Amino acid sequence: MNHQLVLGLGGCVDFEIRWDADVLADLAREHHIGLADLDAAVPIQDERSLICSVLGFLRDDQGGERFVAFSAIAIAFAERFGYRVGLGGTCVRAAMAIAKVGVPSLVHLVSIDDNVRRLLPGGVDYLCSAERDSLDPHVIVQYPAGARVALIDGEVHCTHPNRIILVNDPPNRDLVLSEDLPAALVDARVFLPAGFNVMTDAGLLRQRLAFLQAAMRKLPDEAVVFYEDSGFHDESLRDIVSREFSGRIDVHSLNEDELQSYLGRRIDLLDPAQVKQALADFFHEFSIAPTVVVHTKYWALAFGREPLRYCAALAAAINLAGVRYRNGDDFTLDDLAAVQSLPVRPDGQRFADQVSEQLGKTVCCVPTKLIQTDTPTTIGLGDTFVGGFLAALLD
Repeated sequence: MNHQLVLGLGGCVDFEIRWDADVLADLAREHHIGLADLDAAVPIQDERSLICSVLGFLRDDQGGERFVAFSAIAIAFAERFGYRVGLGGTCVRAAMAIAKVGVPSLVHLVSIDDNVRRLLPGGVDYLCSAERDSLDPHVIVQYPAGARVALIDGEVHCTHPNRIILVNDPPNRDLVLSEDLPAALVDARVFLPAGFNVMTDAGLLRQRLAFLQAAMRKLPDEAVVFYEDSGFHDESLRDIVSREFSGRIDVHSLNEDELQSYLGRRIDLLDPAQVKQALADFFHEFSIAPTVVVHTKYWALAFGREPLRYCAALAAAINLAGVRYRNGDDFTLDDLAAVQSLPVRPDGQRFADQVSEQLGKTVCCVPTKLIQTDTPTTIGLGDTFVGGFLAALLD
């Protein structure tokens, strides 16, 4: 299978919960959960701790990804609400989004079942390292702007829409790589490695990195390698990736939550001075590539070496993520054209102008679109952004 665009490293099946604040309020009462119990970072060992974590994210107005001790806990939680079955994983969502605009790709999978075979669209080929079928769904809680949930001693609410991903996924945790991957990279113009964040074994991680870096030697010299960061379940493993995954990475991409996690501080995303310092700190301390891409709800930017070469890709990525936010999975080319014609966010434009004036040719910053909808989709926006960015690199 020869493809110009190879996306890895692991996909999954998603259970997308139907948001219902009343169900969460009932669960909070059932488990006697008050404001003092909320903690987004609490280890999730049972349903009560899962609810404390989810409501902690809601209180903090943030999204994230959390490990669950047993898949059955997350599945039972999903059953409380009802859910939609979809496909996830950065590589799969990116591939599915760009397939809608006629861009084919090859995805590397570490697990498969009939859901994957049924839902993966034409235009997306795959190779898979799994020896047998399995199902370990990622349960996704998507909350809307202004969501409120009553507790036994008050309530929590959020300002912005966001999502929480609840995961216990052994195939992605082990991330076995296919022996066919090196051959698949021979003709690739763009390669996406992503998915290390759910691994838990340092030794296995080092083995996967060694195999992957050997495989990447098969890439053509002009190929672009785009590493999409994610929220690591074990921060010590993130440090291993930072130290040992290098050599052929051209772009290190992450969202605002991940940037703030690396730096250990909150950032005002519309304050050029704070963002400028954050970019400098991340670039010098953590980046594994000469160019850093940061994507947020206000803007997306490339910073570092030759960022101007990625301006068109940033714009394409913003448009594709925007149409997913506005129209969900079932967007059309007309929907995409409608988003492309929308005005940009005024606050994002002001920030882009200011940061560009301060950083000059070391940055390209593009404001996001001003999109108004009562039914936003927050699941997979980063993945769709990645797909739009990578597809644009083929032009």
